[in-house]
Amino acid sequence: MAEQFDEGRAAVLGPELSENRETGLRPVVVVLGASRGIGRAIASVAAREGNIVVLLARSSEGLAAAAADVKQAGGEAFTIELDLTASDASARLESFLEANGLICDVLVNSAGYGLRGAATSLPADDQLGIIDLNIRALADMTLRFLPGMVARRCGGVLNLGSVAGFTPGPYMAFYYASKSFVRSFSASLHEEVRRFGVTVTCVAPGPVSTDFLEKSGADRAALFKVLPKLKADYVAEQAWRGFKSGRSLVVPGFSAKLTAFIARVLPSAAARRLIGLVQRRSKDPSPHGSGTGIK
Repeated sequence: MAEQFDEGRAAVLGPELSENRETGLRPVVVVLGASRGIGRAIASVAAREGNIVVLLARSSEGLAAAAADVKQAGGEAFTIELDLTASDASARLESFLEANGLICDVLVNSAGYGLRGAATSLPADDQLGIIDLNIRALADMTLRFLPGMVARRCGGVLNLGSVAGFTPGPYMAFYYASKSFVRSFSASLHEEVRRFGVTVTCVAPGPVSTDFLEKSGADRAALFKVLPKLKADYVAEQAWRGFKSGRSLVVPGFSAKLTAFIARVLPSAAARRLIGLVQRRSKDPSPHGSGTGIK
């Protein structure tokens, strides 16, 4: 467990997924944002244990590729195209599961996006969209399915955070703030539900080799050039292992652990000034930067 950053242990997950005796529904691992990146990698890791995996994203092409990965890994795949920012997204997902005789036993919240640039210069609607997806949709899905897990006394939620969640992040203000919410929200729920045999885990990696960095514009920020990039498969393995072990927080990789430690001990004012300085530097022709990215 040397690669896990421990913030305390929760109750270990219950028996391997099997048909629920009371409802007759088959338990599944539901992965949001499953068409690419870390979400797609986690789906494959879960599938290797023989789990049924429900893949959710907006891209039909990406979902088809992810479903092929799941089947190759030995799991059964269901796919659903859905915009997570829709007000009825969680209700539609629940209806889909019921219609297919399934029940959410593990929820993986891995959908999100970020923007790099000055908050006063980036489009307001795009920035508020970060709140809609990274915070509201994640919380909505969690509140939709977590009560059932508590009632059944098994399962849990795996939330994709970021090492960015340990500090304010000038020039990526909304993204950093959203990941701070994910970390705090996950830790609070972890403590609330651990006595019921349910686990809530936040995985907080540093930069990962996915298209998120390019699409968000973060790959042009000096901070993300300095930190080494992890492979999505490695992050997924560490996240799933930490979740199955009942951990509240998993920080994969030494550099991310070091970054998280420094963020905790460095005075807040010094941390935000340093981050603001390195993130403002880029190769963008505009001093404000730009970009959007789903991860």
